[in-house]
Amino acid sequence: MGLKVWEGWVIRQSRGIGRSTPVAVGAAAILLALLTGCNESAPQVQAPLPRVDVVTAEVIDFAPRATLTGTIAAQSHSDLSFRISGKIIERNIDVGDHVTADQVLARLDPRTQETDVESAKAGVTCAQAQLKQATSTYDRQKSLLDSGFTTRNSFDQADQSLRTAQATLDQANAQLTSAQDQLSYTVLRAGAPGVITARFAEVGQVVEPARAVFTIARDGPRDAVFDVYEAIFALVPDDAKARIALVSNPSIAADRRREIAPAVDTNNGTVRVKIGIAEPPPAMTLGAAVTGSGSLKSSKVVMLPWGALAEIDGRPAVWVVDPRDHTVSLRPIVVDAYLKDRIMVKSGLATGDFVVSAGGQDLRPRQKVAIAGEQRQ
Repeated sequence: MGLKVWEGWVIRQSRGIGRSTPVAVGAAAILLALLTGCNESAPQVQAPLPRVDVVTAEVIDFAPRATLTGTIAAQSHSDLSFRISGKIIERNIDVGDHVTADQVLARLDPRTQETDVESAKAGVTCAQAQLKQATSTYDRQKSLLDSGFTTRNSFDQADQSLRTAQATLDQANAQLTSAQDQLSYTVLRAGAPGVITARFAEVGQVVEPARAVFTIARDGPRDAVFDVYEAIFALVPDDAKARIALVSNPSIAADRRREIAPAVDTNNGTVRVKIGIAEPPPAMTLGAAVTGSGSLKSSKVVMLPWGALAEIDGRPAVWVVDPRDHTVSLRPIVVDAYLKDRIMVKSGLATGDFVVSAGGQDLRPRQKVAIAGEQRQ
């Protein structure tokens, strides 16, 4: 544009002074030559290449960890009940109480059983008297038989009476033992140390035999109980180990899988898994919240930062840099897992691929880029 202005000025000036002014024409020619030379030597300005950060893909073995939440439960539970029917007249413990093996938990009204014991004792006394008399008769008949002063028939009758009296006494003693057992059944004992976890009866209530009155969680080994979805078992290796930790104090661990429920719970679609803890610490009480974590099956993946993730046709992809000419291309990938600060690429990349980790928002295929710092990490 400047050249055109000057050309017009020269023309106008040349017209103004006339054809007979050679000095003005020569000056204009020199000026045009200078302006033309300056315009041809001006440098061409190029737009700067977009700068990107690049990471080098590396295929590694990756075993993700799964963490679940569960609770502590006793390995052994028992329902405690009376062996006989009766009316509860005493209850000595409540839910949450720790009991010893011989501690009395509740009592039934024992009057009927006490009467049976007294009757059985009377029967034993009577049988003992009969046996004593039969023994004397037998001894006398045996002595007379040896002297020849009685018949064999009389001796046999005395022997039979003795045997009958002995059997009667044995029966009376058995009845007394049974009556005493029935009386003892009016007292409900824990049978093993543990914690009462449930109560199903109260004082004044009439209970039937074998009806649960209490539930006890016995002392000893504990279980960490988790409800997990069945699909996770396809990802768990056969030699999997789990770390169990208290939510409030993650300092205790266990690594033994004790039991897996054989069927899926139809209510929530989960499978119950129990992890055994042989010697739980005192702080790991029943019902305590715990976490269980363990490694799943390993797989070959490429680990990338979140900034590398792009998309193509609604599917995940990454920008890959060609190391020969620094041009980029968009490559689809299959993501194995999304973690907190990175993604695990299952397929689509190979070891040595240069992947754009930052600065890929405005790239287009076959565009040439500059690698920040020329570092490929």
